[in-house]
This record gives sequence, structure tokens and C-alpha cells, in this order.
Amino acid sequence: MADKLSAVKGMNDILPPDSARWEALETAVREVMRLHAYRNIRTPIVEPTALFVRGLGEVTDIVEKEMYSFEDRLNGEQLTLRPESTAGVVRAVVEHNLLYEGGKRLYYMGPMFRHERPQRGRYRQFHQIGAEALGFGGPEVDAELIVLACALWKQLGLQNVRLELNSLGQPPERLQHRAALIAYFEQHADQLDEDAKRRLHSNPLRILDSKNPAMKALNDAAPKLLDFLGEQSLAHFNAVKAMLDANGVSYTINPRLVRGMDYYNLTVFEFITEQLGSQGTVCGGGRYDYLIEHIGGKPAPAVGWALGVERVLELLKEQGAMAAEIAPDVYAIVPEVAFLPQVLPLLAQLRNMGVSVHMHAPPNSADGMGSMKSQFKKADSSGATFALVFGADEMAQGQVTVKSLRDGQGAQRIESLADIGLWGQSLQSAL
Repeated sequence: MADKLSAVKGMNDILPPDSARWEALETAVREVMRLHAYRNIRTPIVEPTALFVRGLGEVTDIVEKEMYSFEDRLNGEQLTLRPESTAGVVRAVVEHNLLYEGGKRLYYMGPMFRHERPQRGRYRQFHQIGAEALGFGGPEVDAELIVLACALWKQLGLQNVRLELNSLGQPPERLQHRAALIAYFEQHADQLDEDAKRRLHSNPLRILDSKNPAMKALNDAAPKLLDFLGEQSLAHFNAVKAMLDANGVSYTINPRLVRGMDYYNLTVFEFITEQLGSQGTVCGGGRYDYLIEHIGGKPAPAVGWALGVERVLELLKEQGAMAAEIAPDVYAIVPEVAFLPQVLPLLAQLRNMGVSVHMHAPPNSADGMGSMKSQFKKADSSGATFALVFGADEMAQGQVTVKSLRDGQGAQRIESLADIGLWGQSLQSAL
């Protein structure tokens, strides 16, 4: 026997019944995106490494430590499994000139890859769902995207998620803040950890995003970027807040919120929970008005967010807000192999009417279909609402027994196979 192979560490199989939660989440996302007029975009999993180095920033944790990068053996091209999707979406928008006729509202779903220590809600292959509005510069679209996320939480039944908000201003304002940060941290060099020392002159703003508890007090006392914002940046931020207020969206201002990528400016935000331990951010994003130009397109504003699918599903599971499995509507009990040629077209008719049908099938039909008792046990454990019994007596009379499995009484009735259109509709309406 060959050696047993296992999945790569941190890259997980998604199996029933958990896969039903994924399907339900994806269905909810598609509906919310449809209602907000966002259209689906699908980009490659593998992109040029330079896209992420240029787009995310060379001194971000993602580029420095976490990317799965390799050389194409055929042509020597440097490639990377995408660690996030915004850069790829922007690359596609630029490459295909999607903004030629005006702004675009887009959304995506798919796997991302980062080489980090696997833990609850944080894996090496993880999945994101994101929304991007490209070509729109006004604060109303920042607010729209945040309201869209809130609509998704409502659709999913997700609770206890709070919104944190900040503004990173514009590059000249950040330069002033950067100088003040460097001067401040140089005065406290003896308190800096190794990451902070490394970033002090290359990207001091990222020091504020440190997860090291020993750095918290030092970071809390550091100069705040909000104090360096000019009139226009403040006006944009205040307009976003006013529109969130008008939509009944509660939030707190977090002046230390900077996000993990270098491409953000103006509005940044995160939705956070206390129910997932250290992995508290379930969704985050912000405005990135210079990324399109940075990647090679004509200057155009943009804003977006991404949510971590595994984290959202963990939170939904914690809150009991999503069913674990989708049960079939009907379980078809067929005691004789000889009945299958007549039964199968009937089941196809029911499926065409929108009734989901699970047909009993043994490991090997040459050994028979199994006893009625064993089939009824499987029908009950399947979670089906009804059993359809195609027994010898029924088939001889051109009939089927429709038995309720969930009313506590096992009520049943006889129906004619010829009238499947009528009783199939009554089944559908009873579900």
C-alpha cells in the first residue's frame, strides 16, 4: 500500500457539513452585492511577484515574510501565489482599461496564500471576499462600502461586530507625521522591539500596528496622524462620519488604525469582534487613491474592503447564526433495483420542479438495495422532510407513498405517479 498523503499544513479541506456554511455565506454575499450593484470579478491565483512588491510595499510583513513566491522553471519569471486580491483586481482593471467608461463596483471571492503560523481563523490558504469601488473619489462611496458590509452582517445574522474608523490623510500629511514619529521613537529607542527598530526609518507608521503588548503604551503616546490632517482630509473624514451617522452605523475612532498594506490613504476601517481571541479583525479596508497609478494605470481613486471567510464562519458558528448542513427535501426509498428505470425519471421531474431529492443507493446495487427498515433509518438521519416510498405494492398500482418525517406523527398518503405534477407542487409548497 502506498504511503498516505495529507494536505499541506495550514491548507485545509472544506468538507460537509461545514461546506454548507460556505455555500450559505457565498449565497448571502451574492445577494447583497446584487442589491448594491456590485459585479463579480475573478482574477488569477498566481500573479507576478513584482505586483505585490510594488502594490503592497517592500517593508510590509506580507512581502517580507509571508508570500509564497517561486521562479517559473520554464521561463525564469518570478511568480507569487496571491496573498490578497486588491492588487490583482487593480492590475486587471488597468490591463483591461475597465475605467474607460467610468467607475466600476466589483466584488470577488477566492483563496489567498500566506506563509504564517496556522491558528484559529488564520491559515496558510485562507479565503477572502472583497468589494472594490474604483474610479470614485467621494466620501459617499467610502460610506457606501461600510454600509454594504453592515448589510451583509444583517443578512447573515452576525452580531457583536464593532466598527473602528480612522483617516490616514494624504501623502504630504503622512510625511509630516512620519518625521514626528521617527523623532518620537528615536527618543525611546531603548523601548523598541526588533520589528520596530527595523521599520523605524523605512516605515515607522507600521510600528503603530504592532501586536506586541510591550509596545502598546509607547504607541499610545506617539504623535497621532489625525493631528496632522489638512482641511481637505478632515472634510473627507467628517463627511464619511456624517453619512455613517445618517445610516445609523455606530463606530469608534481609532487613531492607531493603519492597516497592513502601504497603499491606503484617507479612510481606513476594520470590523472587529471579541469572540475570536487574538484574531479579532473579520473585515477591513479603506481608500487607496494612488494604487492604480502605482501599478501602471492612469491616476484614479478607489476604495474597498476584504473579509476573512474562515473568521466570519467561525464567528457565525460561535453565535449559532448559520445551520450546519442543508438537508434534502425528499429521500427516495427504492427497495428493488428493477424499479430504478421507472423511478429515476420521476425523481428528475421533482428536481426540475425545485424539490431536492436524495435517492437511496447502496455501496453495490448487485447485492440489492437494502431493507426498507435500513432505508427508513437513512431517510430519517438525512434530515429530509419527506420520504417517497417506491415499494412493490406501490409500483404495482402506479403509486407512491409520501411519508412525513418531521411532523412527529409520520403522516402519510398515497399519490398516483401519473399525477406527479400536482403532488410535486404540494410537496414544494409544504417545504
